Amino acid sequence: MGFSSWGYAASQGFVFAIEEINRDVYLLPNLTLGFSIWDSGDSIAGAFLGTMDFLTGQGKPVPNYSCRARPPPTALIGELRSALSMPLARWLGLYKFPQISYGSSIISLSDKTNFPSFLRTVPNDKAWVQSTAILLNHFGWIWVGIVFHDDDFGHEGSSLMTDELEKFGICWEFLIDIPTFQFPERFHQVLFMFQKSTAKVIIAILSSWTFINFLDFFSLSDISGKIWIRSDVQWDEKMGHNLDVPQIISISSPQPTAQGFPKFVSHMDPNRASEDVFLKIFWENVFNCTWQDQNPISLGNRRETGREQFCTGSEHLQDKYGTALNVEKLSIKYDAYKAVYSIAHALQDLSSCEVGKGPIGNRMCPDVNTVRPWQLLQYIRKVHFQTPQKSEVFFDANGDLPSGYGIRNVQKNSEGFFDLVNVGYVDSTAPRGKEIIVNVSAIQWKGGKTQVPQSVCSESCLPGSIQVSAKRWLHCCFDCEPCPEGQFADHTDMQQCAECPEDQYPNTHRDGCLPKVLTFLGYEEPLGMTLSCLALALSLLTVIIFLIFVKHRDTPIVKSNNRALSYTLLISLTFCFLCSLLFIGRPTTASCLLRQMTFGITFTVAISSVLAKTIIVVLAFKATRPGSWLKRWASTRVSSAVVLICCLIQVTLCVIWIATSPPFLDVVTDFEPGHILILCNEGSMTTFYCVLGYMGFLALGSFTVAFLARNLPDTFNEAKLITFSMLVFCSVWVSFLPAYQSTKGKAMVAVEIFAILASSAGLLVCIFIPKCYVILWRPHQNTLESIKPSHSSGQKVSSHTKSYLPRGGGDLNEDWGPGANSVRSGCNFLSNGYVSLQPNAILPKASSRGDNQQGSDTSSSYLTLIASGFLRSPQLLPFYPAQGDDGIFQYSALPLEMKKSLAQCLHLANAG
Repeated sequence: MGFSSWGYAASQGFVFAIEEINRDVYLLPNLTLGFSIWDSGDSIAGAFLGTMDFLTGQGKPVPNYSCRARPPPTALIGELRSALSMPLARWLGLYKFPQISYGSSIISLSDKTNFPSFLRTVPNDKAWVQSTAILLNHFGWIWVGIVFHDDDFGHEGSSLMTDELEKFGICWEFLIDIPTFQFPERFHQVLFMFQKSTAKVIIAILSSWTFINFLDFFSLSDISGKIWIRSDVQWDEKMGHNLDVPQIISISSPQPTAQGFPKFVSHMDPNRASEDVFLKIFWENVFNCTWQDQNPISLGNRRETGREQFCTGSEHLQDKYGTALNVEKLSIKYDAYKAVYSIAHALQDLSSCEVGKGPIGNRMCPDVNTVRPWQLLQYIRKVHFQTPQKSEVFFDANGDLPSGYGIRNVQKNSEGFFDLVNVGYVDSTAPRGKEIIVNVSAIQWKGGKTQVPQSVCSESCLPGSIQVSAKRWLHCCFDCEPCPEGQFADHTDMQQCAECPEDQYPNTHRDGCLPKVLTFLGYEEPLGMTLSCLALALSLLTVIIFLIFVKHRDTPIVKSNNRALSYTLLISLTFCFLCSLLFIGRPTTASCLLRQMTFGITFTVAISSVLAKTIIVVLAFKATRPGSWLKRWASTRVSSAVVLICCLIQVTLCVIWIATSPPFLDVVTDFEPGHILILCNEGSMTTFYCVLGYMGFLALGSFTVAFLARNLPDTFNEAKLITFSMLVFCSVWVSFLPAYQSTKGKAMVAVEIFAILASSAGLLVCIFIPKCYVILWRPHQNTLESIKPSHSSGQKVSSHTKSYLPRGGGDLNEDWGPGANSVRSGCNFLSNGYVSLQPNAILPKASSRGDNQQGSDTSSSYLTLIASGFLRSPQLLPFYPAQGDDGIFQYSALPLEMKKSLAQCLHLANAG
C-alpha cells in the first residue's frame, strides 16, 4: 500500500501537540514528553510488530519482556482504522496499557470487558449512525443505498445503520460489501447495481483509503447525481486524482483551527528534520518531485517513478492549497491532537495527587517518573478539560468521547480547488427537535440546483391520496390511490385515509374538511316556498267556503247537509292546511312536539265529521218504518258524540306518545356530503303509525258507509260526494306510506306535507265545491221551486205508506174532515211520483185536546220539511230538519193532524 498523506498529517498533529505541551509553563511544567512514531503499513501484522517493538525496545520483540531504558512507555496513540485497533486493544487490554485511538469508531471497542484499556477521541459509530439518520430524515431522503467495508468495521456499522434507518422509516435499496483487496473482481457487479439504482443518496461506511479506491473505478457518468454520505473526507488522496469530486456530505467531529499549526507547517524542512524519515516521502507526494541523492530503497520503495523534477527542500507548503496538512480539511489531525492532550492532563492530575487521596493501595499516589501504564489509565479515564481551542474533552464509562458532529459540504471555490465547508451541526443527544441545525442555502448541489435533491423510491402521495404497497417497503415504495368518498388525507404520504368529524365533510380534493351546512326544508327554498303558498291558498279557500256557507245558511242546500257538521269540517280542514306550515322552517323542540300532534288531532276532527255526516245520511234512508230502533240514533247528539269520541281516542294516543317517547329535535350528520340535516325524530315510530293507522281506520269507515249509501236518491244527497272524497283521501295516504319510508331528509318532510295538503284538498273539493257551485253560479237550483218539478210520472208510492191512510180508505172528506180540499190544493205531485206539500198548504186545525200552539209549531216545521226537500219519498218521512236549527225530529213525535195531512197527500198521490 502506498504512502498515506493523511496518516502523516495525523502524526504531525501528534508532534505539534507534544511540542505545544512541552512549551506550556502550566501544563506539566517539570516534565517533558517524548514520543516515537511507528508505521503500521495499514496492516494488522505491521501494527503488532510496531507496537511490540515500542513496548519491548528490541527489533525482535519477546512478549512480556522489555529491554527499553528509562523513561518507560506509558501510553499508545493509535490506530486509525478499527480493523487495526481491535486486535491491538485486545492485546494491550491484557496489560491494562492505555490506548487512545484518534479514528477507530467501531462500537465493539466500547465493550470494556474485552477492551478495558481502550479509549478514543472520536464518538463511536452508534453516535455517527444516529446523526446520519437524523440528517437523512431532515432532508427527506428515505431511499438510500449502503456500501460498507468487508470487515468488522463495515459489517457492524452497516448493521447499526439499517437498524437506525428503520426507526426513522428510511429504506435502503441495496447493501454492498466492498472487499479491501479484491474489489476489481466485484467491480462489474457493483457497477450494474449503481446503474439500475434509483437511490440518489449512498452511505459509505468505508475507510478513507477504500473509499478513494472505490471512487477511482467509476467514471463521473457512473456516479452522476449521487450524494455520498460518509464520515471524514481525506483530501490529499482525492486531490492527487484528476477527477471531479463527487457530491459529498461529511458528518465528522468538529474541527477548530489549532492556533500555531500553520506556522508549524511552514517551518517544516526536509533538509533539517533528518529524524523524520517520512517527511521526504511526504514532500515528494505533495510537490510531485524526487530527491536526487536519495536511495529509493531507504524510502521504502514508496516513491513513484517517472518524475522528472527533483526536490530541493526549499519549496513552501503554504503555496500548496491542497496539502493534507491544512487543519481545516482533515479531522484526524485534531483528534490526534486531543489524544496527546488527554495523556498530558492525566499526567498533570497524577503529578498533583495528594497523599492519602491516591487511586492505588492505601490511597497512595504514584510517582510520575516511575508511573506504571495501568496507574496512568485510571487518570486518563477521569480527565475532563478544555483544549486551547476551548473544545471540551472527557471520556464516558465506555471510554468514548461524547460529541456532536459537524456537517460539511464539499464545494469548489473560485480557484478550482475543493473546500470542506461547514453547513450545520447535528447532535443525537440533544433534546427532540433540536438535534440538527443546517444552513441549506450554504450547500452547493450538483448542477447549480437550489432545491434539496430528492431520494425516494416513489414520489410522495399528495394530500387527498394514500400509499398502497407496491414493493417490500410499504412506506417507501408505493402507488398512490385517492381517498374514497367521505374520507380525506391532509398530509403527504399518508397510509390510511381518515374520516372528518361529524360536523365536517371532505372537500373536493379530499385533502381537508369543511364545515357542513345545516339543512332543512326552509321557507326560502323553492320547494318550501311552493308548499307554504299552497297551504296558505288552500286554507284561504277553505275560509272563503266557510263564509259562503254561513252567508247562505238558510238555503236548502246548506240546511240539507247538516250545517253544524259542515262548519266543523270546514274549520278542521282550515287547521289541517295550516298545520303543514309547522313542517316547514328550521325545526325546534316546540315545533317537533306540535306538528304531529296538531296534524293528528285536526285530521281526526275532519274525518270524524265526515263519518258523522255519512252515518246520518245512511240512517235517514234506512230507518223508514215507524218505531224503528234506528230512529233513536238519528239525532244531533249522536253526530256530536261521534265526533267527540273519535277525537278523544286520537288525543289519548297522542298523550301516550308524548308520555312514552315524544318527538325530539335531531340531526343527521351522514345525510349527504356537506350537509347536516336538522329534523324532527318521531320518537316512537310505533305510536306514530298508530296515529296514522287510526286516521286511516276512520277514513276507511267513512268510505265504507258512504259507499253503501251511494245509490240513494240524488237530490242533495252527499253519499256519492263523501264516497269519492274518501277514495281520494285513502289513495293519498296509501301512496304516502311507501313514499315516506323510501325518502330521507327534506324529501321525507315534503312527502308528508304533500299528503296532508292533497288529502285535505280532496275532502274540500269533493264535498264542498259542488255545493258552492250551486250556491254561487246556480242559485235558481237552491230554491224550493227548483226541487218541485211537474207531475209527469205515474210511479206509485211505496205500499207501506198505506198504513198512514184512514181505515177502509173511504172518501177524503169522510175520513179527514172539512179541510180535505184545502189539503188537496196544497199537495204537489213530483215527476218521479213523490209527493210534496206547498209551504202555504192549509193544515188541519188542532185537535179538541187543546194543543193549538203545538199544531202551529208543527205546521211550521212541516213546511220547513217540504222546503228543504227532505219530504221527497216515503223513506224520508221519519226524519226532517226543523226550521231554525238542524235538529232531527222523529216521525212518531209528530202531531196527529200532521200525520193525517202527510197521509192524505200520499193518498192523493196514489189516487193520481
